[in-house]
Formats: sequence, structure tokens, C-alpha cells
Amino acid sequence: MSRVPSRAVVRPLGRGVEWEFDKVTFSREFPRNVVTKLLVERAEHGGWELDRVRIGPDGTRRVILRRKIIRAVRTA
Repeated sequence: MSRVPSRAVVRPLGRGVEWEFDKVTFSREFPRNVVTKLLVERAEHGGWELDRVRIGPDGTRRVILRRKIIRAVRTA
């Protein structure tokens, strides 16, 4: 499994909500059940959700995960 560094991307869907995206690439040697377990692990412990999966002609899976960044607004 290779991992591209995550980057925060701002997509205003609501007030104070931003999305952070993480790109993960799995080679074709990983079986589907192993990829599923790895992604479920990231979802349960990191708060990530599946945004997009692309399978290339060589069998490489490019997965984009996302999670909300909720910034606290100070009220005084």
C-alpha cells in the first residue's frame, strides 16, 4: 500500500465545515477483502468515509477518503 500525503481542501457545504481528503493507492496484489478491511479500519479509527474509488487498467485501486473538519467558532 502506498500513501499520498493528505491535504486539507476547503469545500463549503455548511457553516464552519471543511473537508480533509486523503489519497490511498493499493496495488493489484491486494485482494478485495484485504482492501476492505484496511479501509474499514481507517473509517472506524480515523473518522474517514469513502469519497471515490477508481480502478485503473492495471488493477491499481486509487481511493479518496474524506472527513469533516469542524472548526469551533468562539462565542464570547
